[in-house]
Amino acid sequence: MLKFTKLSSKVSTLFSKRFVSSTTSELLKENVSFEVTTYSRPDMILSKAKGSYIYDLNDKKYIDFTSGIAVVSLGHSDPEISKILFEQSSTLMHSSNLYHNPWTLELSKQLVEKTKQFNGMSNASRVFLCNSGTEANEAALKFARKHGKSISESKTEFITFKTSFHGRTMGALSVTPNPKYQAPFSPLIPGVHVATPNDIESVKSLINKNTCGVIIEPVQGEGGVHPMNVEFLVELKKLCKENNAVLIYDEIQCGMGRTGTLWAHSRLPKEAHPDILTMAKALGNGFPIGATMITEDVESVLKVGDHGTTFGGNPLGSRIGCHVLERIANEEFLATVNKKSELLKEKLAQLKEKYPNEIVEVRGQGLIIGVECKENPSKIVETARDLGLLIITAGGNVIRFVPPLNIEDNVLVDGVKILEQAFDLTFAK
Repeated sequence: MLKFTKLSSKVSTLFSKRFVSSTTSELLKENVSFEVTTYSRPDMILSKAKGSYIYDLNDKKYIDFTSGIAVVSLGHSDPEISKILFEQSSTLMHSSNLYHNPWTLELSKQLVEKTKQFNGMSNASRVFLCNSGTEANEAALKFARKHGKSISESKTEFITFKTSFHGRTMGALSVTPNPKYQAPFSPLIPGVHVATPNDIESVKSLINKNTCGVIIEPVQGEGGVHPMNVEFLVELKKLCKENNAVLIYDEIQCGMGRTGTLWAHSRLPKEAHPDILTMAKALGNGFPIGATMITEDVESVLKVGDHGTTFGGNPLGSRIGCHVLERIANEEFLATVNKKSELLKEKLAQLKEKYPNEIVEVRGQGLIIGVECKENPSKIVETARDLGLLIITAGGNVIRFVPPLNIEDNVLVDGVKILEQAFDLTFAK
């Protein structure tokens, strides 16, 4: 064991020295050709991070308003999570779902109990643990289909919404109605119909006896940061009940404290709560984990073998999930998220006043905020990056802000100052 540890340390040291001694351009030239063409990335290599800051290979510091796309909600390199990673990986990292382990049991229980405690999914009952958001949605679609077929063999259709995003695997992609994503991989799963967000009449025209499930993000993220109206979601749940269809809330990006409540739907009356809730991203603060929460009614149609996962519910990820949930499901923590939201919105509103012809709207909840621009904001994003701020876009010419939920107020303000500089340089007369 000692010999192996020394060897592992030696290999790690060699790699570290190589990275330090190599330039960004050298590493990209030597290695990028081995990567599959699925992403468009800037010519930079991120190498370390702490809190709300992230650094590239040249040790340039950036304020991170992306948090890994709403993932590291407790900040980068959190010391408590690092401690858990070490302790649990030294104890039991993987055992498979052939056996129980204490942390999978605990996380499942805590997710159900904390959700109810913080005014979420009132009929929450069971949890399926997996590894990512798209896997959580795949499980949700399968569970909804099984529930529908328990009523009628023809009850297999889904309703999704324009500008929504639910994942890249074939099932999740089928309910992500973006031609850019779907066209290269068609034909997809049949029987999917597309309604308009916040337009209940569009749902009424589509839902019928063959609808098994309706999937929606309470706050659309990738689609442009669009919150759903309370009245719309109440009516949507009513339609689902009338048609024996399962209502699925995808809170992969907008859940886990992101909107200032534990779940985005925690703001809603019980009459609008989902039958299935999906989550991922922030649950692991960077460690891959996802979950699908269901009611006892959905559970009643499931049998052993209906679904499965090799890595989902592993002790390491589950223990991290327990820790992250415990810290975010806290009234004081969520109150600070709302205060930071007010501060960010205030500063962005001031920026809109300065650039009324370039900024159309500032919208969102908690710390998922969108700034809709009149034109494509890619140049602003690039300029901000050069100045030391990482921001990302969303659909409809939107700049999306999803910083760590515990970002310091002064860092939040400094980040908006850099954003203002980026606007100044981009729109300089």
